[in-house]
Amino acid sequence: MNKVLRLVLLCLTLMIALPALAQEIQVKGRVIDEKGEAVIGAAVKVKESTKGALTDLDGNFTVSAPRKGHLIISFMGFKSQTIDLSTSKLPLKITLQEESQSLKEVVVVGYGSMQKKDLTGSISSISEKNFQKGAISTASELLVGKVAGVQITPDGSPGAGGRIRIRGGASLNASNDPLIVIDGVPIENTAVSGAPNILSTINPQDIASMNVLKDASATAIYGSRASNGVIMITTKRGKLGQKTQIAVSVQNSLSEAARRVRVLSADEYRALIQRIAPASVNKLGNASTDWQDEIYQLAYGGDYNLSISGAAGKVPYRASAGFYHQQGVLKTDQMNRASGSISLSPRLFDSHLAIDANVKFSATHNRFANKDAIGAAVQFDPTRPVRDNDPKYAPYGGYFTWLDGTSLQKLAPRNPVALLEQKEDVSDVFRTIGNVKFDYKVHFLPDLRLNVNLGYDYASGKGTIIIPENSSIGWERFTLKQNGKPDVLKSGTNNSYEQQKRSLLFDIYANYVKELTSLRSRVDLMAGYSYQDWKTNVHNSPDYTYDKTLVSSPVFPVDYPQNTLVSFYGRLNYSLMDRYLFTATVRADGSSRFSPDNRWGIFPALAFAWRMNQENFLKHVTWLDDLKLRLGYGVTGQQDGIGNYTYLPFYSLSTNTAKYQLGNTYYNMLRPAAYDANIHWETTATSNIGLDFSFLKGRLSGTLDFYHRNTKDLLNEIPVPAGSNFSNRILTNVGNIEGKGFELSITATPIQTKRFSWDVTYNISSNSTKITKLNAVDLPGYQGVPTGHVEGGTGTNAQIHSVGHAPGTFFLYQQKYDAQGKPLEGQFVDRNDDKVINEQDKYRTHSPEPKVTMGLSTSLSFDRWTLSTSLRSNIGNYIYDNINAYMAHHAAVLNSGQYFKNTTPEINNSNFTNTSNTQILSDYYLHKASFIKMDNLSLGYDFGRIFGKASLRASATVQNVFTLSPYKGIDPERAIDFSLYPIPRTYTLNLSLTL
Repeated sequence: MNKVLRLVLLCLTLMIALPALAQEIQVKGRVIDEKGEAVIGAAVKVKESTKGALTDLDGNFTVSAPRKGHLIISFMGFKSQTIDLSTSKLPLKITLQEESQSLKEVVVVGYGSMQKKDLTGSISSISEKNFQKGAISTASELLVGKVAGVQITPDGSPGAGGRIRIRGGASLNASNDPLIVIDGVPIENTAVSGAPNILSTINPQDIASMNVLKDASATAIYGSRASNGVIMITTKRGKLGQKTQIAVSVQNSLSEAARRVRVLSADEYRALIQRIAPASVNKLGNASTDWQDEIYQLAYGGDYNLSISGAAGKVPYRASAGFYHQQGVLKTDQMNRASGSISLSPRLFDSHLAIDANVKFSATHNRFANKDAIGAAVQFDPTRPVRDNDPKYAPYGGYFTWLDGTSLQKLAPRNPVALLEQKEDVSDVFRTIGNVKFDYKVHFLPDLRLNVNLGYDYASGKGTIIIPENSSIGWERFTLKQNGKPDVLKSGTNNSYEQQKRSLLFDIYANYVKELTSLRSRVDLMAGYSYQDWKTNVHNSPDYTYDKTLVSSPVFPVDYPQNTLVSFYGRLNYSLMDRYLFTATVRADGSSRFSPDNRWGIFPALAFAWRMNQENFLKHVTWLDDLKLRLGYGVTGQQDGIGNYTYLPFYSLSTNTAKYQLGNTYYNMLRPAAYDANIHWETTATSNIGLDFSFLKGRLSGTLDFYHRNTKDLLNEIPVPAGSNFSNRILTNVGNIEGKGFELSITATPIQTKRFSWDVTYNISSNSTKITKLNAVDLPGYQGVPTGHVEGGTGTNAQIHSVGHAPGTFFLYQQKYDAQGKPLEGQFVDRNDDKVINEQDKYRTHSPEPKVTMGLSTSLSFDRWTLSTSLRSNIGNYIYDNINAYMAHHAAVLNSGQYFKNTTPEINNSNFTNTSNTQILSDYYLHKASFIKMDNLSLGYDFGRIFGKASLRASATVQNVFTLSPYKGIDPERAIDFSLYPIPRTYTLNLSLTL
């Protein structure tokens, strides 16, 4: 009886207590920071339910919660707080404390984002604050010198950007360019016809951040396109709770050629001719022309941008418009780009559905200067004028031209100014890229999110190349028969080209995140499917003379190359006690570029991270924010640079200049082309060990990585036995490359007071690459694959890919010297002691790639002033001086007296009289090219509010400030120095107004 009574009383007690516990109340409160300012957009979540709210513009919130429940308040950059309502006084006043910003930073990774502290792969993040400053035409320029292991070699022409290499690249004949993903849309790594660079059509002012994924554990989610790393570009957008903001920026710049080739002046040239060929002095001209002065100019540039951003209720938005204009330092070179972007990010159904829609578009007009003028200006006789009134030059536009009587000296250099002014090479490029993302948090299962990403990338390029008939470069190009009459000379060019490229993307993936409180664990599982299709329309135009006389018609007027990539992918992130982090990734790619037997590839990756600072023996070290050890291994692939139909047998059609005669008629003929039906992916296996650290609330932080990677099945063109295929050479998978290196990045704030702060970022990296295999079988006497074409001689190459050495190692003859250290013309070391100097005496020596690269950025702020600099350095790289190898000898100057060419002061040092393939390929012309460059020097002043809520900032910037290097040529950053477009030194003034 007593037991029954106690049971009844217990039930009555529960019936009374549970409704009281479950009774909900309206909880109001305000969230502020340690300075007492409102925290806008902070998340307020009810622990016992799925309900929640966001703080408004004043930091206020209202939410329904159980009387004895709990609220979890969180916001990026602050430590989360849990509030016990049963012991708290209403309305709530909650003060959030700042947390180390670097640890809370959200990093965009493939198909999602993660907090930096939870990353297990090697990923570097650069925000707008740390971008390179000044006149920036393409996104790649923003990263120069900023990321360890990322080497960007700039190009001086407008919009050209630069060559990007992450950890040195991993291929010989396919692409070494990284995969670039813009707002979740992977883009093709070849630009449409008429565009100087794949990123030249994107306005850099629209970019918010760039994340570089370097090791396989981070990049494997992109499978067959990720061997060379991945660059994730995130563009700017509005934020929830943001007030309307209008930003206007005006930037103007002047650029000059920072370096020029040192050649002889007119007086020095006359003295040289007097010394080496006195009888020819009377053949020289009377002018004194600096041809480099004639082709280079002070170039003007402008960059004007307007943006408006904010939030209309729960719909963040941003719209922008920009106009960029840049002349090249080479005359006639210029780029004009009008661009715009629109992004909308509505949050619907109590924020269960997040939509991110954005579109970027641009229209670019380019005029490409004839870069042959650069080499011609170095070689052209300085005693000759730009123009000559003699009637014999009238057929060539009045420009001085080397003639043999009245006909052209076809081997002589062309007038540099005529090369620029008599060739009109223009293009118009339109591009639009955009996507719509749907992120749905399932109502009945809030831990599950369903994501759909619909993307597209469309580009259209068309252009014309016009060379008038009174032009030395277009004269006597074609000989045509007209109506049975004798051959008639036709000249000039009036050609056009057109191309369209489009890419369609469909991604769908599910993301399940579950906090397993009892196990002190968190599981983040993602799985998805992707379909991307690329199609190109190529219009092959006929070849016309200037007066539209048809020279030849294209064999195929229109081409429609197309390829498709289908993928399944997944990723598991598991966190135990916020201390032990595990990541497993896998992607299966199927590409139409390969046969059905080789179409699919599997690309897995595993990674582990240990947050050592969370261990008990370090947890109470107050100055330690983060100390994380990372281990990773993964496999990625490479398919870019491989043709769409390489595995298929096909016939090649002969050109119109190689027809076959049957009777009295000439026909285009079909012949089988060589192919490899088993061609497949290049695959790269990478292992990585890294350490992330942060001290003193982020005042000192950094990363250290060591990596090793092995690329197999490299594409290489190899000889094959006669009769085994339809050629004696074939492109197939036979090679291997091994690479290893380390990277260190450090960010520090040594000084931080109310009025003065000093920020420093430093990075250093080293990469070593070696070819371990080039052929399917060992071939006696096989030296490797020649590369690195140089001017002079016949079929000369200064570099080689060979087993046991770095790709592109210089392959030269060893010069002999006299007792005074002067080179002996035509004398080289007989390295195999056979008493004959030939190809067998060349040796492999040094590489154009640096052994070590470094970058250093500093920023000093005092009150409203900011002074920032950016330097970088390459150590251990070499350069081949093709200018002196080609020009600095007597024969190159005199040319049998038929015409004259200028030369360099080197001719007085070496006094070489003639040249040959052997002399040109002498290591005498190989130079150390280590350098230190100051890329950027910027001084800014923040005027603060000038009226109402309007604020103004002004800055002055110098780019390419100086270069310190033992090599004094145009640019020590290249492999071969010949006719290089000079990197400009640019002076920029910028005004930014925010309303």
